Amino acid sequence: MLFGAHVSIARGIPNAPINAKQLGCETFQMFTRSPQGGLAINLTDQAIVEFKKNCQSAKFTNYYIHAPYYINLASVKKRIYFGSITTIRKELDLGSKIKAKYVMFHPGSAKDVAQSKGITLVIEGLKKILEGYEGTTELLIENSAGAGSVVGDKFEEIARIIKGVNHLKLSGVCLDTAHSFESGYDWHGQAGANKTLTEFGKVLGFSRLKMIHANDSKTELGSHSDRHEHLGKGEIGLDSFRAIVKHPKLQNIDLILETPADQGGYRPDLRILRKLRAEK
Repeated sequence: MLFGAHVSIARGIPNAPINAKQLGCETFQMFTRSPQGGLAINLTDQAIVEFKKNCQSAKFTNYYIHAPYYINLASVKKRIYFGSITTIRKELDLGSKIKAKYVMFHPGSAKDVAQSKGITLVIEGLKKILEGYEGTTELLIENSAGAGSVVGDKFEEIARIIKGVNHLKLSGVCLDTAHSFESGYDWHGQAGANKTLTEFGKVLGFSRLKMIHANDSKTELGSHSDRHEHLGKGEIGLDSFRAIVKHPKLQNIDLILETPADQGGYRPDLRILRKLRAEK
């Protein structure tokens, strides 16, 4: 189990591992483009070499790409739908070039169609993305907070998508603690954490759990409002993260922080995770 955070690629992707090392990360996550919109970066051969060199220097073996927020594979608007397909495929191709382990994405929102139709659109979109793909980077679905007609807030929906796509490169799930809590999964205390993880195991299987976004929540259980908080300072509470760090089936799962930039940023949260890991 490695601990890391989402880091900036300001002034180029080769800076991401440098930024992660300065924070004290053991692994890291990054965007490769503006999360709100914009073209993919022109990743030169030299930038790839520098990125890999910086990762090797900092001893990073696992690192991850987060797809942009504007992805919506449940949209009936062709520009958005096919643009999302193109973007995710490019992220996978880029990830393979830099040897990223996973690309994670949110499926999107079925606000213009029935939920079942939205799930079908996501499945068909993912099949298009993975058609002919032979890269090394694999794709993860990240669960959502459940606002509006969002797809992928419930474990059952994610299981349906993975089963419908049935492709080895769609390998599993990035489980966000805040999003799942906000969509109604109770992480409170060790009992709540164990209950939610047990439910995940029953619906999806622990083999599908590939990484965790470790975020506390500013908002209450079932709020459907995506608001992250520092560990132990939100509605989930520190005992839940202790249960996650100590869970016997999660010892090979990396934890990535996406907590707020205030109050010292990621450093206090990284210290908390390391302290929990060191506890007997």
